[in-house]
Amino acid sequence: MARHYLDHASASPIRPAAARAMTEAIGGLVGDPGRIHAEGMAARAALEQARDEVAALLGARSREVVFTSGATEAIAMATWGAAERGGHQVLAAVEHSAVRQSAARAGAVTEVAVDVHGRVDAGAVLDDVRPDTALVHVQWANHEVGSRQPVAEIVAGCRERGVLVHVDAAQGVGHDPVDFAALGADLLSLSGPKFGGPFGTGALLVRRGLRLRPLLLGGDQERARRAGLENLFGAIGLGAAARELIEPGRLDAEATADRRHTDRLVDAIGALPGVTAFGHPTDRVAHLVCFGIDGVEPQAVLLGLDQAGVAAHSGSACATESLEPSPVLAAMGVDAERSLRLSVGWSTTDADIDAALAALPPVLERLRALAGA
Repeated sequence: MARHYLDHASASPIRPAAARAMTEAIGGLVGDPGRIHAEGMAARAALEQARDEVAALLGARSREVVFTSGATEAIAMATWGAAERGGHQVLAAVEHSAVRQSAARAGAVTEVAVDVHGRVDAGAVLDDVRPDTALVHVQWANHEVGSRQPVAEIVAGCRERGVLVHVDAAQGVGHDPVDFAALGADLLSLSGPKFGGPFGTGALLVRRGLRLRPLLLGGDQERARRAGLENLFGAIGLGAAARELIEPGRLDAEATADRRHTDRLVDAIGALPGVTAFGHPTDRVAHLVCFGIDGVEPQAVLLGLDQAGVAAHSGSACATESLEPSPVLAAMGVDAERSLRLSVGWSTTDADIDAALAALPPVLERLRALAGA
């Protein structure tokens, strides 16, 4: 049976260019990038080239890029580093669990309510900034329903108030144009696998001149901002994925294809009985859609689709191990227990969408018949 992968918002398949770059590097590079022998210097050159490529994708300076193991670590670095400036952080109720839990561990947190589309009001966020506020968090776009947030307005307001702002751009980078310099944010986190980079890669962008205490101690790697031997081959793969997206017209072309795919899903699935599309109808990232499905449990829907060859995800959880009611959907005031998230990416084909649209109606019909039996 052919498989059809529609869970790119969790992790997109690695781009062939990234896999090739890593394979070539593994076969040709040895040595610690921090050493001054020839092998170490060659590794250092490759690492810095990857940093340049990531910076170019994001409109950032190379020195602003700190490689991490993923967005979760980048978020923890931002949260921990800023916490010494004050004990209070502000975030929307729909932020990713990595943001919510890291902020809660760092000190006092104010959660700002959202509307039915999962969007936060910029004025409400800024109204909750206090004299002891260390950091304001804002998503580029929500990881469950895809709604974009008023990032530029929040960043501008934070700069006026002299408070640090962190943008979680895990669902934006590689899908929307992201210009760190133009945005003016202090910190921005990203995840490599979300746009076809290798697993175990990500970055935290740190505005030039901003000094944060490091989360990991023990060495002077990453200009003393993250201790430990760099993930050289992962960084090279991440750089190659970024380099592909820098090609003229590539990002726009992929976003256009993603929008066409998800518009098909919204039009067809949203018309099914007992199905409601969640998230903002227009101001959303192109690659992600989420639906509320009445009368069936999400696990059963996912298993039914999987048996039909379609990989999907429930918007009600970040991990299969904990299919619990979604804090994001609960904050939106919609059904937090029954949802389906479908997400596309660089490798998605029309056949993948066709398969999902063919599989879902009979799966729902069968499950609802069993529930009514």
